[in-house]
Amino acid sequence: VQLQASGGGLVQAGGSLRLSCAASGSIFGINAMGWYRQAPGNQRELVATITTLGSTNYADSVKGRFTISRDNAKNTVYLQMNSLKPDDTAVYYCNYKAQGRNYWGQGTLVTVSS
Repeated sequence: VQLQASGGGLVQAGGSLRLSCAASGSIFGINAMGWYRQAPGNQRELVATITTLGSTNYADSVKGRFTISRDNAKNTVYLQMNSLKPDDTAVYYCNYKAQGRNYWGQGTLVTVSS
């Protein structure tokens, strides 16, 4: 499975960005896709995930500000990020899980200026 992420960039605090990640290759019918992030000096952490059936999970720090969604026909997951804060600055990684396997995208940098 290959993951192609896009949509990162520089935004001022309070602004919005939308990340996209398209999966290709051997896609299983039942899977979970999501986003993790890693800030400098920190471990990679969960941001949000969504299953094929639409079940979602969010980190407490982004609840109410970020929304994850997916288009199963396009094998694409989206992360709408609103009310961004400087603490959201990180490299965001797309993730795909299925059949006990875990795949990562290349990462896209999100920088939020104060």
